Amino acid sequence: MGGAPNPASLQATLVDFAIAELVRQHRSSFEPLWSAESWAKLLIWLALNCGCSGDEGGLKAFAEALGPVLTGRMRRLFFERELADLELQVMADPAEQQVLVLPQGPAPDLLETARVRQALERIALLGRVAAEERWQRLDAVLAIPWR
Repeated sequence: MGGAPNPASLQATLVDFAIAELVRQHRSSFEPLWSAESWAKLLIWLALNCGCSGDEGGLKAFAEALGPVLTGRMRRLFFERELADLELQVMADPAEQQVLVLPQGPAPDLLETARVRQALERIALLGRVAAEERWQRLDAVLAIPWR
């Protein structure tokens, strides 16, 4: 069953991959990091580079063209970081009540405080979250409130 791939399917996969890479490569370019403002700046930048006008109508048309599914996926990528060397994934959408830190391996010590602090510091998030005494371990996830 190893026939030729469907061209439409290949195009969809390529577009999905390209959008994900575009978001990952540019998400740190928009200040202030870890804010709704930085997310909005990325969307405006994308809209302008796609030929939309920067006025309300153009930006609204761009948002409608993206649709909720693609916009949601892009937003998750924008506010997510994977730190392979620390084996941690950080999900820090400011629209959520807390930052989530997930281990990317089975070792129980991956969520130890020093490792998580190092990860948060590396991605410039440590100063934006609550003090360690407010961090809460929930099974295999660490929930950290925003400041």
